[in-house]
Amino acid sequence: MSQWQEICPLTSILPATGVCALVGSQQIAIFRPGEDEQVFALSNIDPFAHASVLSRGIIAEHQQELWVASPLKKQRFRLRDGLCMEDESHSVPSYPARICHGMIEINLAAETSAA
Repeated sequence: MSQWQEICPLTSILPATGVCALVGSQQIAIFRPGEDEQVFALSNIDPFAHASVLSRGIIAEHQQELWVASPLKKQRFRLRDGLCMEDESHSVPSYPARICHGMIEINLAAETSAA
């Protein structure tokens, strides 16, 4: 059985934005930084504010890495692995994400942590 779960069509997410998806009992922030098919998945929970808001954050590039800034306290989380730039002890879980036949899929079973 596949661990990949279909979330939504890629076209449902505007470039340079994120959305929140409820996958099982978890809120997952799905980000589409550009016009291409690159997508990222992080926990939607801001560990500083304990609020479900990361999907509403601003995507930015810093030192050739993509980050999302929390809309509440402005801490930045690296999209590829959830690392918190300001405090590594507050990093968020990240999940593999891909596009398959125009649909965004994520794999919650393959959670990764910031290295």
